[in-house]
Amino acid sequence: MKFNEMPYERVNFEEVEKSFQELLKAFAEAKSGEEQFEVHKRYYELSDHVMTMMTIAHIRHDCNTEDKYYEAEQDYYDEVTPILQNLMVEYSKQMYDSPFRAYLEEKIGKVAFKNIELQIKSFDEKLIPLMQEENALTTKYSKLIAGAKIEWEGEILNLSLLRKHMTSSDRDVRIRAFKKHTQFFADNAEEFDEIYDKLVKNRTEQAKILGYENYVELGYYRMQRNCYDMNMVNCFRDQVKKYLVPFAEKLHEARRERLELPHLMYYDEIVTFKDGNPAPTGTAEEILATGQKMYSELSEETHKFFDFMMDGELFDVFGRKNKRAGGYMTYLPDYKAPFIFANFNGTNGDIDVITHECGHAFQGFLSSEDAIREHSEITMETAEIHSMSMEFFTEPWMKLFFGDRTEDYLSMHLAEAVTFIPYGCLVDEFQHEVYLHPEMTPAERKATWRKLEKEYKPHLDYEGDDFLSNGGFWQRQQHIYAMPFYYIDYCLAQTCALEYKVLMDEDYKGAWESYLKLCKLSASGFFVDMIKEVGLHNPLEEGCIKSIVEKMESKIDK
Repeated sequence: MKFNEMPYERVNFEEVEKSFQELLKAFAEAKSGEEQFEVHKRYYELSDHVMTMMTIAHIRHDCNTEDKYYEAEQDYYDEVTPILQNLMVEYSKQMYDSPFRAYLEEKIGKVAFKNIELQIKSFDEKLIPLMQEENALTTKYSKLIAGAKIEWEGEILNLSLLRKHMTSSDRDVRIRAFKKHTQFFADNAEEFDEIYDKLVKNRTEQAKILGYENYVELGYYRMQRNCYDMNMVNCFRDQVKKYLVPFAEKLHEARRERLELPHLMYYDEIVTFKDGNPAPTGTAEEILATGQKMYSELSEETHKFFDFMMDGELFDVFGRKNKRAGGYMTYLPDYKAPFIFANFNGTNGDIDVITHECGHAFQGFLSSEDAIREHSEITMETAEIHSMSMEFFTEPWMKLFFGDRTEDYLSMHLAEAVTFIPYGCLVDEFQHEVYLHPEMTPAERKATWRKLEKEYKPHLDYEGDDFLSNGGFWQRQQHIYAMPFYYIDYCLAQTCALEYKVLMDEDYKGAWESYLKLCKLSASGFFVDMIKEVGLHNPLEEGCIKSIVEKMESKIDK
């Protein structure tokens, strides 16, 4: 079934609650683990259908944030999602305390029960009003971003469509585009500050109600950090500061020389070549068609996957006004169908959608046949390995997209993969500081960002832009508002993806087999165990970053 043919009906939560009560009763009355697992299959059916309807509404709202019908649906789910979560936690508690837990654990795995433990630790019915407010605030932020209307040479552009001009080879064009981009955030700074201030206070209050000192511990539970803690993350960031930041600064210096500039400014940050970044050839439709050819040749599994996506019209990647900014992959359980949302804008980022988001979707496609739903509940650092590694595995086909600028794209992509990690760690440390000190004022948060920015990206020069000089850049990072503590997952995954890059240059087939195995493992094991099982090093361990930097230095020198 094509996505636009999928029927939608608002989930009636009175009926859902009634169905959950029936499940709870049947589970409690079951006389064996086998009987309880049969009840659990009914739980799968119920939760799958509810999530499918909610996801369809979410996608259609994002595709046009001014569609009043789906705006109302999104507002409805912002209200009722915490109620659903309460029902799911109540059911999970029954599983966790089951006298037949040993049997259930054998069926769905130890990881699933560890995640249930974290779920229980991160929720209480008393939190529902606060969680409803939190949902409303994150939706308000998304609408504010999506509603940006930037005047550009007679056109009205949103933030995604403006990016093409921010990467122009003409420095004067870049300067004007960056100023327009920043001006939107400066003009709305008070509202951005107010939304975030309320979110920090809201999340902190949730943590206090659950008995935690601050939101950090609760945030880790909600991100399902089931095999590492804050101290290990701190260690990882320290390694990045010690080994990777100096290497990244060398890459920025090399970029300055390539651009033939006396000094790098903030509006040069996303440009790599004097004649501009390599852009894909062809229309958006042609890029999708080329992606289909690429995946048909990569492997039998990717061939089936991409044909399924195209046949089901499971992409919405064309940039439009009133469309939510950014991109993501989500999943429709009833149809065993991944869905990719993005905003093509004529830059190399369009190809990152065809590689990165398709890495997520490919893994979702592979895991769709697994009868154990808990195996698809992947923690984010594992999920991002699937996406970031696919960016490298598809490199042999980049000539189809970039033609005679293929080498430029490949060198730029590798450098961006390396230089991203310091930025990702900056986002993570900033969030730790914010939630460890929730009393900070908006001005103090911005000062904290600017201080950390100088540690992780010392080359950045914002002279001439007061908003950015005073630490306002973070307000454009949607994860900070909507998904606290997500960003370190990108950094851990990028480290693993760089290791795959080294491996595939030595033995492409062997590296692909390892990657395919990781995708099929899904969430059946803990992150630190699964990466070891497929032959990767744990990025959280001392020495991993140093080793990656040494290998990357050698590769980039060549």
